[in-house]
Amino acid sequence: MRELCVFDLDHTLVRSPLDLRAMRADVRALAGARGLALPEAAGAWTVAQTIAAMARMAPQVEAEAWTIVLDHETRALEHVNEEPGAREALAALETAGFPLAVWTNNARPAAEVALTRSGLAPFFGTLVTRDEAALKPDPDGLRVLRTAHPGRSIWVIGDSWIDGAAARAGGARFVAYGADPAELARRAVAADAVISDLRQLPAWLLGAGGRAAPVAGPGARPG
Repeated sequence: MRELCVFDLDHTLVRSPLDLRAMRADVRALAGARGLALPEAAGAWTVAQTIAAMARMAPQVEAEAWTIVLDHETRALEHVNEEPGAREALAALETAGFPLAVWTNNARPAAEVALTRSGLAPFFGTLVTRDEAALKPDPDGLRVLRTAHPGRSIWVIGDSWIDGAAARAGGARFVAYGADPAELARRAVAADAVISDLRQLPAWLLGAGGRAAPVAGPGARPG
């Protein structure tokens, strides 16, 4: 039985001007405007972690913060394109019998539009977004994926440390695409492979690299 290949969306399957730093800055600005004092360590938090902290201090601010996130995602959709090599890689994986899925921190409507506009939607029968599962690096999305594809081992392919951390925490294996090795090391996220071109992925998974990679048990930590 072929493994399930699960792809992150932004900067993995599709290219868009979505600026996560700007998004995080706007969310932090909202906290300041509402008089919510975030700790110094918040500078390294993800958007989701920042919003969760804000919600603990002022629950009424949470919806406003997520509206900012959705606005950034929606504006970025105007210029979305497929990531170079994505179509070729997906076609080769599909031909080889790998089931394909997307796991993203985007909202479902934004993710569906991005996949449709990039022309990649037909490759995927399973889409997991923040509307169905907790945001990465929480591994909750793997629960949804395993329900949809029972009995399959899982490869997670993504460009960020949060993809790897979520994969490892949930017992899946991780291929880093275009990720910064220094950032992965700083976050203590171990990748089974680091690739710079998605077209490298099918041959790697079908070769010794994919077969030799150890399977982490549920709850295993990166290291």
